[in-house]
Amino acid sequence: MLLAACAGALVAAGCATPGASRQAGTIEAWSGRLSLRIDSQPVQTFAALFELRGAPQAGTLTLTSPIGNTLAQLHWAPGEALLMNGKESRRYDSVDALIEAATGAAIPVAALFGWLAGRDDHVPGWRPDLSQVNAGKLQATRESPEPRADLRIVFERA
Repeated sequence: MLLAACAGALVAAGCATPGASRQAGTIEAWSGRLSLRIDSQPVQTFAALFELRGAPQAGTLTLTSPIGNTLAQLHWAPGEALLMNGKESRRYDSVDALIEAATGAAIPVAALFGWLAGRDDHVPGWRPDLSQVNAGKLQATRESPEPRADLRIVFERA
């Protein structure tokens, strides 16, 4: 369950809607649906509704089921990341460490914010498809390191 929640958090971060409150120029907000498939043995899949707020340096990600139950809340700030899943909380040194521990694969959270905003931020091993970002769709594929991962997000600005 923790693995699925964390995988969902990563996917949500990478596939969030490019909705943003840009009054300060640094706070972004997206909501929508995301799915993540990790081609491990066995294959792992996760899908959830998400709400992503903040920036790569500090933010929150809430994952909910289609019927509105909170699956996980992720909060991060410099030097800390906290995953709250029901009554369980886990702390990590960074949001990237949290995601890697939860999914077994590194997902570039900072790049996700850029991808959702329509920027082609380069991350070795990742190939984002930004061709439909203006229509609220994002897909990013991690080809290396293995296992391969496919992140799909349908989003809107919050």
